[in-house]
Amino acid sequence: MGYYVNVEQGVNLYVEDLNPGGSKTIVFLHGWPLSHNQFEYQFNVLPAWGYRCIGIDWRGFGNSDKPFDGYTLDQLANDIYKVISTLRLNNFILAGHSTGGAIAIRYMGRYKGHGVSKLVLIDAAAPVGFADKDAANQMLHETLNDRAKMIRGLTHTFFFQYITRAYSDWFFQLGLQAAGWSTAGIIVMLRDENVYADLPLISVPTLIVHGIHDKVIPFAQAQELHQKIRNSQLTPFEYSGHGSFYEERDKLNKLLRKFVG
Repeated sequence: MGYYVNVEQGVNLYVEDLNPGGSKTIVFLHGWPLSHNQFEYQFNVLPAWGYRCIGIDWRGFGNSDKPFDGYTLDQLANDIYKVISTLRLNNFILAGHSTGGAIAIRYMGRYKGHGVSKLVLIDAAAPVGFADKDAANQMLHETLNDRAKMIRGLTHTFFFQYITRAYSDWFFQLGLQAAGWSTAGIIVMLRDENVYADLPLISVPTLIVHGIHDKVIPFAQAQELHQKIRNSQLTPFEYSGHGSFYEERDKLNKLLRKFVG
């Protein structure tokens, strides 16, 4: 079922809540510039295995409200905390893909991992997002002048394995659901912010999943996360780029099942 949670005056986030009676809860944070729908191939399976799956659309993306400001790691982590508190979640698994991984890490540092029993980082945009400032600025320029072209180009570099034209078109539409200003705001955030200070504050068991062919966030960054997050394990995905949630969806789902328990 879907519903909205108010996180500040005039800003409501959309929440997809599947199998509310599940034995364990997994909260999913999507990547940029997508929405909770990117996890369709997890949501098809995990609730049937008995898990409660919650997908949150960040402000500015998917079905959530799209205010003109608030696109910083601190504010996005604040939004997640408000949803978690409103739903009274505890002892849940927090899973973030790409920028969602960076938001999850900031949540862990800023809120001392409130309610989180385990952490999953999937192709996380961390410790830094866009290390190449010039490339980030070029992407920002494209977003502000031809956002559709930027998203189409991103789709081409996102995956290592072949994807059908139909899937590519669907993926493209997920990106177009976002507002132009929020899409641009996250590029600035990824260019200018990092989560280095948050990493030592993470103490829960952490699963790091990363495609070795990732052209968006290099695999070396996953190795750095593994070095800096104690009690972490790194699982390379040999046949994935930045889209391991789809490219090796069966492997990821089974790995999540094993890790969550």
